[in-house]
Amino acid sequence: MPTTHRSSSPIPLMGVEEEFFVVNHTDGAVAPQAARVVDLARPALGNHVGGEITTMQIETRTDPCGTASALQEQLKQAREAVQRAAQSAQLRIIASGSPVLGHRIPPPMTEGPRQDRGNATYRGLHDDIAICAVHVHIEEADRDRAVLICNHLRQHLPALLALTANSPYWSERDTGYASWRTLTWQRWPVAGPPPFFTSAQQYDAAVATLLQAGALVDHGTIFWDLRLSAHKPTIEVRVADVPVTAGESAALAALIRALAVTAGHAVDGGDKGPQLPADVLRLAYWRAARDGMSGHGVDVPTGRLVPAATLAARMAALARPALQEAGDDVLVQRWMNRLRVSGDGATRQRAAAARRGRLRDVVDELAAHTAPLAAEAKESMRP
Repeated sequence: MPTTHRSSSPIPLMGVEEEFFVVNHTDGAVAPQAARVVDLARPALGNHVGGEITTMQIETRTDPCGTASALQEQLKQAREAVQRAAQSAQLRIIASGSPVLGHRIPPPMTEGPRQDRGNATYRGLHDDIAICAVHVHIEEADRDRAVLICNHLRQHLPALLALTANSPYWSERDTGYASWRTLTWQRWPVAGPPPFFTSAQQYDAAVATLLQAGALVDHGTIFWDLRLSAHKPTIEVRVADVPVTAGESAALAALIRALAVTAGHAVDGGDKGPQLPADVLRLAYWRAARDGMSGHGVDVPTGRLVPAATLAARMAALARPALQEAGDDVLVQRWMNRLRVSGDGATRQRAAAARRGRLRDVVDELAAHTAPLAAEAKESMRP
């Protein structure tokens, strides 16, 4: 999300960063050709497209948006631009949290001084770094308020993960998980939900300790699923696999913004947020990553096992007043209705594979729905 200007509206601006895999057009395997696609897409997208940590991934970035419809249009245009660029080079892009085809372990990494520091710091952890997420930025210039809003958002992270689970495959096999990307992150020294903080000063002190201990290369490697942006006046929510479609990413951002607005009201009333048991939150992450929306999740405040659809509905109900205020209620409700019918991204990936027993069909359908440039898009992968 490029630099924002403080909005005069009580409804904060939002922006999205999406990551994609580059795959061969011939066999569907991930391809280390990201730099080529970025160069071809840059005339259309400028600095809204760039590379990622591996040479198989690209990232697109929106401008700050006030409405979900404007955000969705930017996401759609960026996906179409990079898909056209890829096709011109006999490549494609797919929106999946993990590779479907291609044995690339360890993955080919981009090169540079920062990457060298990362390799020296994280070593074998980089073997599993080929994963794609969506990052949602919500405008909040007051860093103390932002930290307290994050305290409230922590309890929703597992449910947001379940809604967007879209990485069932790894090394050309079904992992049995809906979000294998999430499991790969759990081994990193700074990942998952952040601690409970009472102020920006306490947050900054924790980051300073991590830097001093060598657990971070720089502020860009604070891989918590909720963090304060080091360069923008935003809260960044990083828990989700990249969704299959632009519409899903827009709906996710709208829901997160509404949850942040709801949390902001509680903060303004003196509520610093719930102090959740770390073991229960970790358990909830694991269950959400395993089941996605097709099974059960853990209700973090109570520790009870609840259908994932029930947890999602409760979260949406909590956010509904803010969704209605922003005009996003219908968009989010339609998304959730479609998820109930067609399943999360992992379920749709598996359904594509099951029809003929071919993972290549998964890649084809992901490519078609990542950026549906023509009538080739099929109904089976729609949210």
